Amino acid sequence: MGVTASCRNGGGAGDSDHGGEVQQGQQERRMSRKSSVGGDMMEAVICKEEDLPQDGMKTFEVEGGKVLVVHHKGQLSALGSKCSHYGAPLETGVLCNGRVSIPKYGIEVVDGEVKITASKTLLAADKRVKTLARRDPDNPSNFVVIGGGAAGASCVETLRQEGYSGRLVMITPEYHLPYDRPKLSKAMDLTPDKISLRSSEFYESCDIEILQGISAERVDTEGKMVHLSSGEELPYDKIFIATGGKPRRLGISGDDLPEVYVIRTPEDSNAISAAASGKHAVIVGTSFIAAYLATNERAASVTIIGYTSVPFQRSLGLEVGGRIQALFEEQGVKFINGAKVVLDTGETIPADVVVTGVGVVPNTEFLKSSDISLNGAAYVTVNEFLETSVPDVFCGGDIAAFPLFIVDGASVAIGHWQVALGHGRTAALNMLDRESEVKSVPFFWTVLFGKSLRYTGHGEYDDVIIGGDLENLSFIAYYCRGDRVVALASLGKDPAAAKYAEMLQQGTFLTKEQVVNDGNIALKMTC
Repeated sequence: MGVTASCRNGGGAGDSDHGGEVQQGQQERRMSRKSSVGGDMMEAVICKEEDLPQDGMKTFEVEGGKVLVVHHKGQLSALGSKCSHYGAPLETGVLCNGRVSIPKYGIEVVDGEVKITASKTLLAADKRVKTLARRDPDNPSNFVVIGGGAAGASCVETLRQEGYSGRLVMITPEYHLPYDRPKLSKAMDLTPDKISLRSSEFYESCDIEILQGISAERVDTEGKMVHLSSGEELPYDKIFIATGGKPRRLGISGDDLPEVYVIRTPEDSNAISAAASGKHAVIVGTSFIAAYLATNERAASVTIIGYTSVPFQRSLGLEVGGRIQALFEEQGVKFINGAKVVLDTGETIPADVVVTGVGVVPNTEFLKSSDISLNGAAYVTVNEFLETSVPDVFCGGDIAAFPLFIVDGASVAIGHWQVALGHGRTAALNMLDRESEVKSVPFFWTVLFGKSLRYTGHGEYDDVIIGGDLENLSFIAYYCRGDRVVALASLGKDPAAAKYAEMLQQGTFLTKEQVVNDGNIALKMTC
């Protein structure tokens, strides 16, 4: 079995299984005997075959770059050493059933020595982009992507990677190229060009047209035409709709004052950062975005107003949510929980800046006049191929209600970056008639005051089993429905969540009995 892509990283370099090797082993990892094969290509002996862990991974330095060697079921693979999202070292991640990473190099064993063949340029870069098709003027087809977020960007890139050579147009209401939206609440003074997923030269090089500052106002599925805010009409043969969500407003008096902010765009993020500096900030809502905002050290004080007893109560439960609240309070953040929009206590909270983080609503108003089916919450219903009720119309990302295989195909809407990226790729393959089912396993991570929380899975739960030390923030929380562990959260226990995500991907679950008997079982699992 070969080794394929997965970027769920288990933690920092200190979590590596090989971090305690003796000095001689460290020297072996840095040394290589090379022999040039001409031009940009090179060969190098990187180690002895017996140096490689069985069914494990090890990183070697070669020509100023790093190569991850994977030994899996008797087969060797040489790959890029970093996760393609944030560049985390893949060696500290999880190897499960042949899934681990990205750029691949030639590798062979000769007389017991492991030798790779690779491009010097790619070694230095740590990653590469698959060869992309360009537009063929003789190809009359038109594919349209509505939305410039994670799903849209993933879709257009996959289409070109998989050889689509017709006209390809992306429509986005923003005046920026697709960017890394999760960073908006983490580094709030970044400009759009600093967080772009790809450069303008990249899109130009593969003839992806991007219409910026333009929205889709209506989709005529019978005539296969998109009506744009610019007054133009754009024909399509197949279309992918991924317009994402928009921040939910409180809908009360004063909600539209200039001192009341939501966060969705780089401009929102920059404005909040500037306005909150040295001021008293109030955050309404206990979403993860609200939590990120509360960690901003520029504000003089931060108060969070929540509707539940503790933050993240619905997703993480009372005990874990309560401990995270205590972590925030240790950093000077004040909480007012169980409150309504008008505080029951009559308390007045002084605020220079108010930020609301009370969730999002799907941006699907423009579809209500179409034949595309929406559910009661205005999400677009799709099948396992991300196709809507109308042929040749696909949908993904935050606005899609899709069948999640780990909860027996129940229709769910999940606003995760990783899920959206996967939707874009799956939709692209199906637009090309490759018949690819959506197999998303939700995986979420965040860093709160230097503590890394990871979560995987989905679904309602009726019990929470906690293994480890919750008070000292070194624990695994298992969310159970009946006898099945439907989700897992960990803090200070990497790579438990990454391992369980891969286990879920294989269609297997831990049981409640297993986690009651061993609270650290998620760390001991093997694929």
